Amino acid sequence: MTEPTQALAFAKSNHDRYLAEYKEFLSIPSISTLSEHKPDIQRAAEWVSRQMTGMGLKNVEVMPTAGHPAVYGEWLDAPGKPTVLVYGHYDVQPVDPLNEWVSPPFEPTVRGENIYARGASDMKGQVHAFLKALEALLKNGELAVNVKVLVEGEEEVGSLHLGVFMDKHQAKLKCDVALNADSSILGPDLPSIVYGLRGLAYFEIWVYGPAHDLHSGIFGGSIHNPAQALCELIAGMHDKDGRITLPGFYDKVRKLSDEERAELARVPRTDEEWRTTTGAPQLYGEKGFTTTERLGARPTLEVNGLYSGFIGEGSKTVLPAKAMAKISTRLIPEQDDEAVEAQLKEYMQKNAPPTVTWEVKNLVSSPAVLVRRDTEGVRAAQAALEATFGIKPVFKLEGGSVPVVSMVQTKLGVDSILLGFGLPDDNLHAPNEKQHLPTYYRGIETFIRFFAGVG
Repeated sequence: MTEPTQALAFAKSNHDRYLAEYKEFLSIPSISTLSEHKPDIQRAAEWVSRQMTGMGLKNVEVMPTAGHPAVYGEWLDAPGKPTVLVYGHYDVQPVDPLNEWVSPPFEPTVRGENIYARGASDMKGQVHAFLKALEALLKNGELAVNVKVLVEGEEEVGSLHLGVFMDKHQAKLKCDVALNADSSILGPDLPSIVYGLRGLAYFEIWVYGPAHDLHSGIFGGSIHNPAQALCELIAGMHDKDGRITLPGFYDKVRKLSDEERAELARVPRTDEEWRTTTGAPQLYGEKGFTTTERLGARPTLEVNGLYSGFIGEGSKTVLPAKAMAKISTRLIPEQDDEAVEAQLKEYMQKNAPPTVTWEVKNLVSSPAVLVRRDTEGVRAAQAALEATFGIKPVFKLEGGSVPVVSMVQTKLGVDSILLGFGLPDDNLHAPNEKQHLPTYYRGIETFIRFFAGVG
């Protein structure tokens, strides 16, 4: 790989401008799940569009979908060279609970080496980093690969309309390799590449009892409380070894090879470090697997929320008419989200008592993804990380789900290289989300080297 020296020097000389732009981007409250922020979503899309146009991408468009718009731009002036599709999203999560933020979530604030704001890491920082890398290469005539950039606005609500968008614009999005920057590394001095993502199947379970709320003194003891019944059902979804008890849940779970277990063992993270990161009193998980293996190579079932009866301040002696739990399952390759829905319903049929009725609602799903590690694109990412960080990157499996990775694989026929620069303690989806600024700047340099190397 020829070192893109001018682009790297350009990037290093523009840190102050980058930070000012980054803050501007973070100030837009582009929360995709809340309808009142629809104007902010449009504002964020137009901000990204102006960035693309200003840096020299061509045919830049804010493209409508059935939901929030996507932004597209391209530079196809490298005949005979590969075409890289670069993916990101400009939408962010809600900010609740607001009172736990040290500084306001849309007033980006630098404290020490970190910048704090909603979207700082997930994933406006990553989007801005790859845009600045492309800008540096374009401004210095060192971009030697064709590039298509797609930045969507619905990732945080499951990329609901992206599949239809890809079907409609397959020719426009055709590429040789995809770069997905919605990713992270293990530490500021330990780069890594994600080669697998768990899938997601997300449900609501509703349990119903009496026709309406009842007085718990008058009726308590004669009616099976739906909240109690639901808690009993949830408690039975794991056994004493932390294994999930849905019928057939593990039938298609792939076994880790000895080589994969050895590579995952290279992740230099102790159980105590992970426990400290979480703030939990101690770790928990499926028996027979390391914490690293549990985080990416094993499926999970988690309670994401519970609702029933009176939850306001003070007391109200109510026997609720219904109870609800939000349940997410993280799935590994070859597990089928539709099969998991059937397994959950079978569990409910076998275990729900006749004293209540119930229903399961399937809210969102996406399949798991496993990426080959021996492609030219992955090798370019390895080389770029090693040149920037001075250390060989670690391959890791990630526990989260990124729906677009499987969409790109199935609809465009290419694997995605997962290359981003978030850190494990960035507080994604939580108060005080942050991005480590030295890592962000290193990310820009890595992206510059990646585009040079893959071309």
